[in-house]
Amino acid sequence: MKIAVEGCAHGELEKIYDTIKCLEERENIKVDLLLCCGDFQTSRNEEDLRCMAVPPKYYDLCSFYKYYSGEKIAPILTVLIGGNHEASNYLQELPYGGWVAPRIYYMGYAGVINVGGVKIGGISGIYKKGDFMKGHFEICPYDNSTKRSVYHIRNLEIFRLKQVTEPIDIFLSHDWPTNVTDYGNKEQLIRFKPHFKDDIEMRKLGSKPCEDLLNTLKPKYWFSAHLHCKFAALIPHQNETVTKFLALDKCLPKRRFLQVFDVPHDENEEIKINYDLEWLTILMTTNHLLSVKPETNSMPGPYSDERNCFKPTEEEKNIILSKLSNNLTVPENFVQTMKPYDVNSSNKVQLEQPGPLQNPQTTYLCKLLNIDDPIELILKNNDQNFSESNLSLKTNHSSSNVVNSDCDLEETSDEPSFINDTIVEDSPPQTKRSILCLPEPKNDSNDLFFIDTEPSSCDNSWKRKSQESVDVKDEIVSCKPDQKKFKRRNFNIYGSGDNS
Repeated sequence: MKIAVEGCAHGELEKIYDTIKCLEERENIKVDLLLCCGDFQTSRNEEDLRCMAVPPKYYDLCSFYKYYSGEKIAPILTVLIGGNHEASNYLQELPYGGWVAPRIYYMGYAGVINVGGVKIGGISGIYKKGDFMKGHFEICPYDNSTKRSVYHIRNLEIFRLKQVTEPIDIFLSHDWPTNVTDYGNKEQLIRFKPHFKDDIEMRKLGSKPCEDLLNTLKPKYWFSAHLHCKFAALIPHQNETVTKFLALDKCLPKRRFLQVFDVPHDENEEIKINYDLEWLTILMTTNHLLSVKPETNSMPGPYSDERNCFKPTEEEKNIILSKLSNNLTVPENFVQTMKPYDVNSSNKVQLEQPGPLQNPQTTYLCKLLNIDDPIELILKNNDQNFSESNLSLKTNHSSSNVVNSDCDLEETSDEPSFINDTIVEDSPPQTKRSILCLPEPKNDSNDLFFIDTEPSSCDNSWKRKSQESVDVKDEIVSCKPDQKKFKRRNFNIYGSGDNS
């Protein structure tokens, strides 16, 4: 199975899919699955933009709404995790995962799924020490604090992922795990990003909970984004296995934002998303640990009087199988819960954050597993109900005040407000439409894509000593006819063989 991995998407789905299409034509391959490592920006309309933790001047609808509305259909089965630039109100509708658009699947706060026999795990958001021990207390409409804390990972998700016992093939996170820089070309990274040096030396670059997961789960592959650069590493484990780590850049011209690689899979299985039996069992057995309060929510430890190990038993897994009638296929039950953006609408109203909406996908799964929807718990505790669907309450809004602007958002002096999760006070909003100038994948293009492809074969030289630097080279793919140019990048790590 050929899998494409994207770093920070920043809403540019059309450009990502077009780039993959160009690559498929040039290399004569077929990509089966796209994995996105956060900052996906699932903005359905202008109200969703108000729920994103970015300065108002960066309110940009980009192209996701076209796939949500059905104007376009994703050409590749797509799986994503959340980052720190998301329409958090929409993702909160799907805490345990679900379809954000046809053929585009969100993994939830954390999750494990199975695609064609390949086990994929992931965790959404970024680490912030002050919020890590809290419950999922945030609810829309957000203030300037909760607009950011809503995407901070919690100890509950880390605890749940640590209960997984079956080997994970691929893991996705937005943050890098701390200390992965020890196992790659650290010097080259610092030359490219000099401001990383102090954090690397002080062991502050990345997420400690993700490092903990890396050492516990020991996946074959781990992909991250967030820091807007490409970095490869080989992380050894005590059981003599190795995790192949790769961080990718954001979707912009001449940036290394895409990697394609081969993963062995069960050829008898259709390439579709299936629930992971272990994960559903863990969700069921740990439901009582869910908190929706902004207070410390401690997980049970080895000296606790209550159960502290939730590694699924066969009996517990059989209960889940019975509930699912032995069918682990994720149902294609996507529904719109808000009206999508309408470029032709002429209505002009003051846009505000929407209230919390109930997603039928979450309702279905919660009833099936007898687990709680965090948003529903918050509303019940406050004697409130879900908002009525915007499909019936709201009209679409005008794009007459659209401002065209370069979408290279983070190449400005505002970049620290994106990377470091800085609080920025809101000001009167102004929505714009993206005109991201990635080169179009046409045969008459004179521009180059900076992307990565999978070599058809490679030697086993990636099994070097883990302390050695990983060679990092650029790869350039030209879309000009009969003029392909390749400089193989990470050739030795991302070979088609799986020798780990």
